[in-house]
Amino acid sequence: MPPYDRTNVFARILRGELPCRKVYEDEFVLAFHDLHPKAAVHVLAIPKGEYVSFVDFTASAPAETIAGFWRAVGRIARELGIEGGFRIGSNIGAGGGQVVFHFHVHILSGNRT
Repeated sequence: MPPYDRTNVFARILRGELPCRKVYEDEFVLAFHDLHPKAAVHVLAIPKGEYVSFVDFTASAPAETIAGFWRAVGRIARELGIEGGFRIGSNIGAGGGQVVFHFHVHILSGNRT
């Protein structure tokens, strides 16, 4: 896995250098609409920390941060009104299709576009 790159697009969004269509934010997470949605609802949730992937996040983040992140994902689904049916995905590493090397999850619901 590459080292964390502070110039990646999600790091820049977190710093306010790039805009996003924010859905939710708290001390652990920022969630926003995907620019290229693959479903009727397609939101990205990113932790507020320098984590390259799911593996890095679960190995390096404090327990409070991990719990806060996943609780926020559940809250986002409820606030979007999709708690009755959605999927969560995360690509890990280049071999797993990860393009931006800042841990993030896709929250998707509805038909694929």
